Amino acid sequence: MTHRPQSMRRTVTACVCIAWMAAVCVESSRSVQASAPQTTPAPPLVRSTAPVTTPVTPARALVSKYCVTCHNERLKTAGLLLDKADADEISNSADTWEKVVVQLRSRAMPPASMPRPDNATYDTVATWLETELDRAALARPNPGRPADLHRLNRTEYANAIRDLLSVEIDGASMLPPDAQAHGFDTNADALSIEPALLDRYLTAAAKIARVAVGDPTLRPAEERYTAVKGNSNEQTWLWQTERLGESFSLGSRGGIAVRHYFPVDGEYVIKLRLLQTYAGVIRGLNNPATIEIRVDGARVGQFTIGGPTEPTDNADEKLQARVQLKAGLRQVLATIVKSEDVKAEGLGPERVPIWNREGDVPSAELAISSLLVGGPYNGRVPQDSPSRQRVFVCQPASASDETACATKILSSLARRAYRRSVTNDDVKTLLDFYQRGRADGTFDSGIRAALERLLISPDFLFRIEADPEATAQGTPYRLSDVELASRLSFFLWSSIPDEELLDLAIRGKLREGDALERQARRMLADPRARTSLVDNFFGQWLQTRNVWLLTPDANTKFPWFDDNLRTAIVSETELFLGDQLKSDSSIVDLLTADSTFLNEQLARHYGISGVYGSHFRRVTLADQNRWGLLGKASVLAVTSYPTRTSPTIRGKWLLENILAAPVPPPPPDVNTNLDESKLGKAATVREMLEQHRANPVCASCHARMDPIGFSLENFDAVGQWRTTDGESAINANGVLLDGTKVDGPAALRSALVARKEQFVRTVTGKLLTYAVGRQMDYSDAPAIRSIVRTSAVDDYRWSSTILAIVKSMPFQMRRARS
Repeated sequence: MTHRPQSMRRTVTACVCIAWMAAVCVESSRSVQASAPQTTPAPPLVRSTAPVTTPVTPARALVSKYCVTCHNERLKTAGLLLDKADADEISNSADTWEKVVVQLRSRAMPPASMPRPDNATYDTVATWLETELDRAALARPNPGRPADLHRLNRTEYANAIRDLLSVEIDGASMLPPDAQAHGFDTNADALSIEPALLDRYLTAAAKIARVAVGDPTLRPAEERYTAVKGNSNEQTWLWQTERLGESFSLGSRGGIAVRHYFPVDGEYVIKLRLLQTYAGVIRGLNNPATIEIRVDGARVGQFTIGGPTEPTDNADEKLQARVQLKAGLRQVLATIVKSEDVKAEGLGPERVPIWNREGDVPSAELAISSLLVGGPYNGRVPQDSPSRQRVFVCQPASASDETACATKILSSLARRAYRRSVTNDDVKTLLDFYQRGRADGTFDSGIRAALERLLISPDFLFRIEADPEATAQGTPYRLSDVELASRLSFFLWSSIPDEELLDLAIRGKLREGDALERQARRMLADPRARTSLVDNFFGQWLQTRNVWLLTPDANTKFPWFDDNLRTAIVSETELFLGDQLKSDSSIVDLLTADSTFLNEQLARHYGISGVYGSHFRRVTLADQNRWGLLGKASVLAVTSYPTRTSPTIRGKWLLENILAAPVPPPPPDVNTNLDESKLGKAATVREMLEQHRANPVCASCHARMDPIGFSLENFDAVGQWRTTDGESAINANGVLLDGTKVDGPAALRSALVARKEQFVRTVTGKLLTYAVGRQMDYSDAPAIRSIVRTSAVDDYRWSSTILAIVKSMPFQMRRARS
């Protein structure tokens, strides 16, 4: 392996730091003085002798009767002073009245223990307030202002590399996790840049450039994939003892399937290691087994191991295959051929492993613990790899053609990477790095050096939205077409615009006619949209990303919960959500869908018979308790503790993610833990929570969260149905904020669907937050209501909602710096 001199790395670091500083300074210098407001002379005062009577508005009537007793200047309850809010000119206190609308629509206030209006009054006043607020918003539009510099999060970075260079990278191993704000890691305010992160970008750029161009001097290296928990980027799957993944061939059991990028053409060595006991002995060697290694489905190695004569020391060292492979992303699979006896797939309550004192399962079968890919040996630069085809849009015929060809290559790459037309200065900067790399090596070396510089440019790592010159301070303006194209592509694909979208934007044609809608529909139909929205939007909104972090008590409570089941409940949710998008269902179907996707192990977990094998297939659910999101094990598990359910967490999840009625955080220095020792071993969770609601400090929030959470108590901490909690029968009686009583998940779902527009507003607000990369403010509420009204005409279908967001003011416009 050859290394570029440290002087060049210092040069790169200095250049990128200066560029970043310049980008920030340019943005800071663009503030413009607003023009002085024009005034008109007041009309002559006409004295009237008639008495002036001001009609009482619906808002004033409601707050005077039900609200000001607590929400006044003296008590300042929740910081809401309704006695000071302008109930006649609603726009003068728009921020206050939008908070009131939220409370009215969710029926969160007044508290259940206080006098409350009837449902007709709730809806009448809320509708009147919304009408007044929407009218005021039309007169004074406020699209909000995301941060000027919006760094790509690591998912967007990895996708951008894929779409720019046709190189798949593991963003999780190259870059640290991104912070979330308001539920999403797309929030620009949370995506800061630190010196340590800059160094990670430099290292990543060097590695990616070498892989994309191809470097025959790469020294052989070994990469290990271990059979552990599945991870968020799905680079590695675990199937320890059963064929539970669709990547595996029929007649196989157990193994590892990985996606590995081979950087150059050459020879590679694939090795396997087998699972050992705590004593360091390979387990399951007492019976013979056949193991296969496959690359892209083709068998490259087959081995027989085990039996009475098999030595127990280092028996797996012979499990390796040397194979010639071409550069590119390939699937490498190692699996054990299944024996003739037929067993049910996966663990379950009736199939729990029994461990001995040595930490082993005597009856356990052979299992693969890790897969290692080593190489390249005798590497050769690939001329037809996907990345080289994407990068090398020309090849110089002679030395005199090299600069012209390099200019063409770098101009093409910069246009896509920077997501705009390129300037002479852009190309000159990259050519300078090309020439330095070319001086030390070949034409390819020069392109690699320039590519490395491009990948650490602020124009690649940041989405930059700049106020147009001569824009008055604080006034709204339309985004440029190229800025709008980036918003659209990162919203739907979590990646850069493709050539069709970018070309329209650069030519200024994106807003002509129905061009924007056609592009949005085209992008929605692309599989990248479903993958991106399922993994990134749904995974964060529903918090199902956290399934990979779960640690259910496998010692006593849930010994059958293994990584295969963990992966299955994630797959079910992903397939379910992807199907909702693909079929363009109504958003309400997230709650009411009567079908899901199951394999044998997950079906058994749900108590559903007649499902066999590892293949996921659509299953119609006879039990209404399992319908929609509320019956998904992923949702139920991430809202539980490792050993028990939590009606509080589930209630909070429902209020924040389904009803848009968020609960404030607990007061500081308040102990939120349940003292289970005082209640005895047989106490139910419901009984344990009574102590919290008995405490006035805790009751204000728990009285809202716990009652609705109790309705899901029939589901245990890993999403299985149960009828008892310990020795006591489950009591799933719950109460919604409006006092509606429900008994179990099916009744809860019916109550939520009865107010489906509230649920759709919640989803729309979350989706708009994700799309524009900032917190929703009171000024965004009129736009959210407008989006919901537009999508209601088409039964709240996903395409209608997403198109309405794309056409909305917060998505297409921005407020100038004040």
